[in-house]
Amino acid sequence: MKKRVVVLCLGLWCGLVGAQAQLTLDDCRQMAREHYPEIRQYDLIRQTESYNLSNAARAWIPQVALSAQATWQTDVPTFPDVLTGMLARQGLEIPGLQKDQYKVGLELNQTIWDGGKSAADRGMARAEAAEQRSTADVEMYTLEGRIDELYFGILLLDERIAQTRLTQDLLRSNLAKVEALQRNGVAMQSDADVLEAELLTVGQQLGQFEASRESYRNMLGLFIGEALGDRTLLRPAVVEPPMGGNERPELSLFAARIDRLAAQERLVKSASMPRLGLFAQGYYGYPGFDFMQGMMNDNWSWNALLGVKLSWNFGAYYTQKNNLDKLRNSRLQVEVQRDIFLFNTQLQSTQENGNVARLRRALADDDRIVALRRSVREAAESKLRNGVIDTHDLLLKITDEANASMARSMREIELLKTLYELKHTINR
Repeated sequence: MKKRVVVLCLGLWCGLVGAQAQLTLDDCRQMAREHYPEIRQYDLIRQTESYNLSNAARAWIPQVALSAQATWQTDVPTFPDVLTGMLARQGLEIPGLQKDQYKVGLELNQTIWDGGKSAADRGMARAEAAEQRSTADVEMYTLEGRIDELYFGILLLDERIAQTRLTQDLLRSNLAKVEALQRNGVAMQSDADVLEAELLTVGQQLGQFEASRESYRNMLGLFIGEALGDRTLLRPAVVEPPMGGNERPELSLFAARIDRLAAQERLVKSASMPRLGLFAQGYYGYPGFDFMQGMMNDNWSWNALLGVKLSWNFGAYYTQKNNLDKLRNSRLQVEVQRDIFLFNTQLQSTQENGNVARLRRALADDDRIVALRRSVREAAESKLRNGVIDTHDLLLKITDEANASMARSMREIELLKTLYELKHTINR
């Protein structure tokens, strides 16, 4: 029983290690999205939208203002001299209002109808946030395209390295055979030198391919936020050419821009609408609303005023038409940009579909070409052993086979890359 548990644990551990030693294209995309600085924009956009919506909602909260003033004025209302003299003869002395006056007041305003401005502000906040989110989506989608380029670039270099090593093995094998023939006096030193020189040349090419692959892997590691190490990149599954409409995030961005312009139109229209509200004013000071009492003494008093207020700014009509026309022109510009994008995307997808068809036709013959080149090379090896041809002729046949194998491998990866490019082009 214990042995079974140990075997099971070892199996799970090996499976976990094996999974960690491999990366898929989807893994790299997801890791790059999580590591890319742009991802932090989403939370910032959400917070900004929340603040703007909160500010728009507070337009309905009663507005309270505290004020205090002390003034001195050159003249104040007084009784006529005749009336003052008559009252004085009866023993009544009225000094009149004082020229220094004081107020400590509180004013409260409550909006009943704001002409749709607060609703327009809320719509504007949502539209701006949607546009910013769409912009971030486009950035993240562009990031996926860059990851795809690096990923398939590494796969292409992996295949080049694998094919180059096969060529090396083939050259080493034939070099060993030629050296054996040389020891038997059948071949000359120059025959071995030709193969050895080609082996060194192929080794140089292998070194260049390995250096390029290392550079690509380092760049991919920077994007995903960790070094690739010894992890292997798995070849993605072959996908069929996507069908259907375009679902690129850029289209959502164009739609969000149009929505923002529509929200701006509502905001412009609301500026020319009347406002209706309640107000209340109260102050403690001198003089009060009762001027007669203020003329007779300089005592401070409490005073209050309640009312309904209607305001209508007709000046907003002066520029409303021009502002609306500017917004409509901006909307037409966005629509033109969208149409250009759709045209370019359709052009690109048509070209990529053509490349897919071309590569598939070429791949259909590649296996046969490689088999024929291999057969010719094997025949050349036999002729070399029998002294019919020299190593230069054999080297040509080896090069032809290596080029055919390389071309087939490259075309296979290129077809896979083109299929994913087409999928990325229309986001299907």
